[in-house]
Amino acid sequence: MGKRSGAKPAIVGLGELKPVRYTEGQTTLGMIAESVRLAALDAGIEKGQIDGLLVGPQVGETPQHVPATVSEYLGLEPRMSNVVDLGGATGAGMLWRAQAAINAGMCETVVCVLANTHEKGKVSRSPNRNPIREFDVPFGASGANTSYALLKQRHMEEYGSTQEQFALIAHWARKNAQLHPDAIFYRKPASVDDVLASPLIVDPLHLYEIVMPVGGGAAVIVTSNERIIDANKHPPVYCLGAGEKVTHRAVSQAPALEAAPLSYAIAHALGQARLKVEEMNLLSLYDCYTSVVGTTLENAGLCPPGKFGEWMKHHSFGHDGDFPLNTHGGQLGFGQADLAGGMSHIIEAVRQLRGEAYGRQIKRARYALVTGNGATLSEATALVLGGEA
Repeated sequence: MGKRSGAKPAIVGLGELKPVRYTEGQTTLGMIAESVRLAALDAGIEKGQIDGLLVGPQVGETPQHVPATVSEYLGLEPRMSNVVDLGGATGAGMLWRAQAAINAGMCETVVCVLANTHEKGKVSRSPNRNPIREFDVPFGASGANTSYALLKQRHMEEYGSTQEQFALIAHWARKNAQLHPDAIFYRKPASVDDVLASPLIVDPLHLYEIVMPVGGGAAVIVTSNERIIDANKHPPVYCLGAGEKVTHRAVSQAPALEAAPLSYAIAHALGQARLKVEEMNLLSLYDCYTSVVGTTLENAGLCPPGKFGEWMKHHSFGHDGDFPLNTHGGQLGFGQADLAGGMSHIIEAVRQLRGEAYGRQIKRARYALVTGNGATLSEATALVLGGEA
C-alpha cells in the first residue's frame, strides 16, 4: 500500500489477547506488553518506531506516573504520552487523540493500549469520596448494575419498551459470538427465552443482559501517512470522524435518554465524516448492558426515541444482515476485559474494514460506526472508521 498524499493517520496494527475468566499469576504490565507486541507484529513495524503512547488509568502495578511506568516496561521513549480516562469510552477516545497528536507533529506512530487482570475473589474499590456517594449510594445506587437497571427501568416506564425487546439484544450478541472462536461465550448461544430465564440481578436487569468481567488486553497502532509504507501488511483504516461529550457522572444527574451524550457524539462523528448512519456497514456499539444498545440505536437516529424494540423486529443484525451489529459478539458475547472491552469494538471494526473477519465477514464493508460509553451513559465517544481517507 503506497503513500497517499494528504491522507489522514491510519490504524495499521491490532493486538488482542483472548479473554479468560481469571488471570492468575499475570500482571497488567505483562498483558500490556503482550498486546503491544502483537499489534507491532500485525503492523509489521519495529518497537523503536513507536513514539507515542496512550494508556488507560488502571495499571495495577502503579497508582501514578502511569505513562512513564508503561514506557519503561516496554522499552519505549515516546515523544507524546498520556492517560485517557473515559471509562468504557477510553478506547474510542484514544483513537482521535492519537490522530490529533500525529497531525500536531508531536509524534508519528502511537500505540493505544488497555489491559487488566481479573483475579478470583478480588474486587477493586475506590476509597475516594465524590458527589455520587452523596446523592446515589445512600439510596442504593451503588455500582454499575444498579445504575444501569435504573436507566432500563426509565426506558420501560417512559416508552413502554418490554423485557423481550431488551432480551433480543442479548440474543444477537450471543448469536454473533458463535462465529468468533475467541469469544468467552463461543458455543454458548442464548435465545430470548434463555435471557429472560436467567437470574434477575437488579430488577429489571437479567444476568445475560450484563457483561461478564474477564481478563484480557488490546492494542491499536495509529501512524502518520508518511509511515504507511509499501511493506505494510494490511490495508490502512482511517478515522474519518470523531465526536465526544461528557454530561454527568451520577445517574441521578443524567439527562433525558434522548439527550444522552452519545446523541451528540454520534452526530458529530457522522458530520465530520460527511456520512449518514444508514451508510454504515457495521454498527460496533458499546454494549455493557442491553439498555445501552437500545438507547444508542435511538441516539444514532436509526429509529425514534423509545422505538428500538419495534425497529429491531424488522431487521437482521448478523454479518449477513441488513444492519450488522457487533459482529464479534460485542462485550455481551465476546467478554469485557475492563477498559479493553471497549477496544474490542474498534478491533472488530478494523478487521471488518480490512476484510479479515474470517467466518463473519461483511460483504463490501467500507464504513463502521464505533461507540464508547463511560460511567452511566455519561462519557461518550463515537468514531466513523473507513478504508479510505
